[in-house]
Amino acid sequence: MAKYLILSDIHGSLPALEKALKLFSSEHCDYLCILGDILNYGPRNRVPEGMNAMGIAELLNGMAERVLAIRGNCDSEVDQMLLDFPMMQDFMLIVDEGKRLLLTHGHIYNANHLPKGHFDALFYGHTHLCSLSAEHDMAVCNTGSITFPKENRPATLAIYDSGVIQLLTLDGEVLKKLEI
Repeated sequence: MAKYLILSDIHGSLPALEKALKLFSSEHCDYLCILGDILNYGPRNRVPEGMNAMGIAELLNGMAERVLAIRGNCDSEVDQMLLDFPMMQDFMLIVDEGKRLLLTHGHIYNANHLPKGHFDALFYGHTHLCSLSAEHDMAVCNTGSITFPKENRPATLAIYDSGVIQLLTLDGEVLKKLEI
């Protein structure tokens, strides 16, 4: 049994990551799951506040044994060279207390296009639009973005612990909760 803080779309913002890691620490999480778009802000986004790819790499490398990461559409092999944990896979399956959690970025696999298999929960980002619902016989959580949330939504992330998914703001306010 582990507790996971799950986030997506850092896009190079060191202050956003630092805020998320304060929540990681205060919530006593075991693993940080990053669903892609770690260092690069992408050609369609503005330069984020506190853009610091090297600072992010240094911070995450210091906790590499606790990081599980997926490649996003803005991540590259050059980014992987800076990071001390693997992050080039398109999806990852975690089995926790018999629950099958599929982690992906969302640009290849998402609620409308899943890889084969049964999953109890799907976690993805990419669209920067947070949501949490039960559909397709599983929980579906879009963690949103900690840096560039869209449609006037807050910066968000998720926590998974013992069959419960919480969608939270970076300030720790619970927006929605779902048990699987």
